[in-house]
Formats: sequence, structure tokens, C-alpha cells
Amino acid sequence: MDTPKEYGGAGFNQLELCVVWVELYKAGILPNRDLAVVGPDVRILVHCNEQQRERYLFPVIRGERRWCFAQTEPDAGTDPAAMKTRAVREGDVYILNGTKRFITAARKSDFAQVMAVTDPGKGARGITCFLVDMDTPGVSISGEFQKMMGDRPCQISFDNARVPAGNILGGLGRGFEFAQKWITIGRLGQAAKALGVAERAVEMSARYARERVIAGERLAEQQAIQAMLADSLVETYATRLMLHDAAMKMDRGEEMRNESYMVKLFANEMAGRVLDRAIQIHGARGLTRALPLERWYLDIRSRRITEGASEVMRWVIARNYLRELK
Repeated sequence: MDTPKEYGGAGFNQLELCVVWVELYKAGILPNRDLAVVGPDVRILVHCNEQQRERYLFPVIRGERRWCFAQTEPDAGTDPAAMKTRAVREGDVYILNGTKRFITAARKSDFAQVMAVTDPGKGARGITCFLVDMDTPGVSISGEFQKMMGDRPCQISFDNARVPAGNILGGLGRGFEFAQKWITIGRLGQAAKALGVAERAVEMSARYARERVIAGERLAEQQAIQAMLADSLVETYATRLMLHDAAMKMDRGEEMRNESYMVKLFANEMAGRVLDRAIQIHGARGLTRALPLERWYLDIRSRRITEGASEVMRWVIARNYLRELK
């Protein structure tokens, strides 16, 4: 859907994608990040040059190759400036050394978009994106981290892996720029999932409350249950407006990184509250795996950490506002 029309895709803008994402997650069609990430998401790969397109971009669009995004490290998650993976030029190749951790779908990928430091003296501007084939000598995958959200990310190690200089994506020093763009879109995707499952949970709760009878009275007639439903409806409505506003700003080419932080923070914490109420309304049945509420609850809880912990989001939102305040 997000593939540009000139490459045979639908060319959806960000608002259109968010609307579709919400409905897919609401329907349970995208149960975990594996499916969401290892699809034909080409918004970084569109920066491929002519030679790279034939090997990486077009095969991904055709569904022939898969990729993963390798940035997080054991000691560098929130702070990319702490990145230790290095790429040192040696003739026509770069020698990669370092470790990436919690890399989603690493074992299922044919190549990785690897962020590595090429110029330590430039900070974030010294980070470059490399297209690294997973069968490159010196590249190894180890371990699986069973996470609350159901996926099994892995660790990727680079031990003197020789990567052609022609595999640099977009030019030297553009890695951080690409990563920020991709992660910003990812935050909107997280908000869309949170909204989708929250709206589904509210609907499930309302239907169950109308059917469940306790002491001769329907659960839906109890004021405490009505208050829970009302709060959930208000919060999902607010989230939808925030998500659409941020997406439209991106489509207009406006700076909206702070909005992406805010909607990611608000949506995931909102969904946690809504799912908690939904489980409470369903009673003992809400605790079982006969319903998707338990799985969604664990998934949403994990998203208060992934792609920016809630505490970091609050810090960045406040910092940016204080910088811009006149």
C-alpha cells in the first residue's frame, strides 16, 4: 500500500495508511509486529540507487526478499549517539564490527538495513545505513528473545564483515535521518494498533455487558459499567483525532516529530487503560485465552517501551516545547 505508484504500489499517503492499519489491527489480521515489519515497507529503500534497486528494492516489492531494521544495540537503544557498531573503509569495502540486539524478524530476513558509525566525530551525523546481506561472511544471528508481544527478535553480530561501499544507502552520514523517518512512521503505526485493539475491546465489552445478566439485571444497566464504557469511548475518540492530525501533518510535509511522540505515548497508555477495563467487564472470561484481550494487553504493555519508552517520550516532548517557547 505504501509503495509509490511508479514502482507498482498503491501510493497511499500516511493518513490512508493509518486508517487501514486501525481496521486491520481491529480485525486481528496483523497479530504481531512480524507481519507488520517484514512486509513491503519501502520508505527507506526508495533511496536505493539504480544498482541497489534491482537487488533490494524491487525484490522486496515483489515479495521475493525480506529485510529487517538493525539499529538497537546492547548499550544503545534510546540514545543512538551511544552506538558502538563501526564501519571502517578499506578500499572498496567497509569492515563492519559490532552487535545489534532485539532485531525483529532477523531470522526471516534476506538482508538488513544496518546502522553503523562511519565518522565517530560527527555524532548522529556520522551514522550511515548499509544494506547487508545476511549470508555475508562475518554476519551471524544468535539467540531469541521471547517477548511479551509474541515476537522473537534476535541478536545480529558483525565480526569483520566486509560490505561493499556500493551498499551504502543514500550516502554517507544519512543513516540517522533515515532511521528517524522510519521510526516516526513506526510510532504512528503503534498508535494505529493501539487504537484498533482499543476500539475492538470497547465493542466487545459493550456487547458482553448487554448479554450478561447478574441478579436479574443486565451488566450494561449498571452505572459503574456505563462509566467504564464512556471513559473508553472518550479516550478512543481523542486518540483517533490525534492520530489523524499527526498523519495529515506528515502528508503536508510539516514538521510533526513531536506530534508522533505525543500520539505514540497517549495511544499506548490509552489502550492499556481500555483493555484493563475490558478485562474487568468480562470478568473471569477476560482472563482466559478464549478471548484476545489477554494477548492484546501484553502486547500493548510492551509498547510503552518499544520505539521510545513512555518516560523518554515525555522528556523529549517537554524538552522540545521548552526549546520552542518564546
